[in-house]
Amino acid sequence: MSELRANLAAVSGGDASLVAPRRAAHATAPHVRLAPLPAGVVDAAPVLLGCRGLQKSYRKGAHQIPVLQGIDLEVRQGEFLAIVGQSGSGKSTLLHLLGTLDRPDEGQVHFDGSRIDNLPAATHDLLRNRYFGMIFQFYHLLPELSTLANVLAPALIAESTLGYWRRRRDYRRRALDLLELVGLSHRLKHKPRELSGGEMQRAAIARALLMQPRVLLADEPTGNLDRSTGEAVMQTLIELNRQSGLTIVMVTHDRWIAEQADRTVQLVEGRIAD
Repeated sequence: MSELRANLAAVSGGDASLVAPRRAAHATAPHVRLAPLPAGVVDAAPVLLGCRGLQKSYRKGAHQIPVLQGIDLEVRQGEFLAIVGQSGSGKSTLLHLLGTLDRPDEGQVHFDGSRIDNLPAATHDLLRNRYFGMIFQFYHLLPELSTLANVLAPALIAESTLGYWRRRRDYRRRALDLLELVGLSHRLKHKPRELSGGEMQRAAIARALLMQPRVLLADEPTGNLDRSTGEAVMQTLIELNRQSGLTIVMVTHDRWIAEQADRTVQLVEGRIAD
């Protein structure tokens, strides 16, 4: 990790060729914008992510505590799905299983037509880094790094050091476009401690999108923000979904936030409510 942080620090300020003014880089950088999806396309779109018969329990002392009990769920390409439920209903556990952060006790998880829950841990790591973007209630930004370096972190993790440096300008251009997209082009060199909560979450969104994932998994992304800031972050997610067709699965306890999604699924005691 120390080598990673050193390389990212170099990306922020150690290479004069990579810290040219934003205007010069922007002239050749591709914009991260696609045409909106046609009306009704989500209903006709193929299933991208789903699970069948998903069960998960955790041990507490001598007892097994069931968390998920027979979950069947399908998420279509381009859909914005909200998962709601009371605390302890299994929302975050379900999201973690869909994103291969944990393994089910029973059942299967499928992505793009292939089963993924039974793959080796190393393959899960590669899968998450390439196809899944993730944001959480807490932003998990590296405190000593700039906003730009934090957004670039997934690329250096995914690539060998040599491979990263060969493509560093492409990655940097994409990071700059994403930071502009989320309204942080004026905060490139700021450290997390210099950002507001909403700015840190928007930086986390940009970081999650760097590797061009097919699915964004969001676990209470507005849970640590006040109402107005949470609404601004939510608007960013809506625009990403509507303009680029990015598939989003979001866990939230906030009903107003959930109502902005295409579809809402409610968990009650580890089961999907009818």
